[in-house]
Amino acid sequence: DINSFLQEYSAQPEETVNINCKTSTDVTWSHLSWFLQKPGEAPKLLIYYANRLQSGTPSRFSGSGSNSDFTLTIIQTEDAGHYFCQSVHWINTRLHHYE
Repeated sequence: DINSFLQEYSAQPEETVNINCKTSTDVTWSHLSWFLQKPGEAPKLLIYYANRLQSGTPSRFSGSGSNSDFTLTIIQTEDAGHYFCQSVHWINTRLHHYE
């Protein structure tokens, strides 16, 4: 599972923010996604496969990392909301999702 805990970030405009995600086991084939959820809205996929931008995701977002340590980097902060990561693991050919 993901070793998750709430992290609160405060940033000034133009300031870079790094949000970390650590999983308890290595993520299969870098199946790590990042989402943004704004109040009253459904979660929106930003990044998949650890570093690939979903269509429509602004270039100020980027993802990095591998194995069990991942980072979402936001440049020119404009989006306040709840960011979360999701990992996918295969165990004995069974698919497991963790958020």
